[in-house]
Amino acid sequence: MGKIIGIHGLSNKPVEEQLAQWWKAAIEEGLRRNRGLDVDVDFTSVYWADVMNDQPDPNPEAYEKSGDTPLKRYKDGWIDVVLAKTLDVGGDLLDGVKSFFNVRHTAEAVLERKLPDLHRYYQDPGIRKELRRRIEKALLDNRSERTMVIAHSMGSIIAYDVLRDLRSKHPDFRLRHFVTIGSPLGLPHVLYKIRKEHGRARTPSVVDRWTNFADRRDPVAADVFLKGDYEANDRDVEVVDDLVINDYPGNTHKSYGYLRAPEVSDVIRAFL
Repeated sequence: MGKIIGIHGLSNKPVEEQLAQWWKAAIEEGLRRNRGLDVDVDFTSVYWADVMNDQPDPNPEAYEKSGDTPLKRYKDGWIDVVLAKTLDVGGDLLDGVKSFFNVRHTAEAVLERKLPDLHRYYQDPGIRKELRRRIEKALLDNRSERTMVIAHSMGSIIAYDVLRDLRSKHPDFRLRHFVTIGSPLGLPHVLYKIRKEHGRARTPSVVDRWTNFADRRDPVAADVFLKGDYEANDRDVEVVDDLVINDYPGNTHKSYGYLRAPEVSDVIRAFL
């Protein structure tokens, strides 16, 4: 059985042990309900909320099961094919307009108001270094095992940056499967930052497989199709986009809803 490493996303979180238990429970619930598999998943997590916050969230939204029957799958329709092409073109156009009019400062102001953790990640070298160090350590500590990384929200950005850097530091390192859920990696300003640091937006060279899951209602994953933004790596590994239904009540960005979605259970089952 392979090792799964979870990386949480934006905003304050409960204490580290509690968050890890809830992620594990959500993954195992999905496997049980969607695949009929009752298994103790080998799971560990990378916790970084304490870098951004003085104290853990004292009143976190607790993980709760939503039932016992299989969860609903997203059914791709013709409208999604149209949207995929439209959003890809729109994303390219928006990138070009942003560059032409030099609106980077405006983007920074929006990040500071709406996504303060992400703003601090980009503006504070000390924070950026520490967050990357924690994820890199977890990857290298488990390098002898078959490993899947599941990264949510802003965690997917930090994980992506770390994976892009690993090729030069550890050329023999391989990650079996990189899974992004509710990811903002398609946002124009994030793509700008990636291209500025890494040269091109592409699948990290150390990654054997990359699957991106998004709910079209998720405001953080505004661009649900990453394939048009990220080139294949030097081994022709491309990002594969898959739309899902995040069933978490009142929050289509919640990690627990993604972790138990049937399509996510499918890739976890195949990995295990």
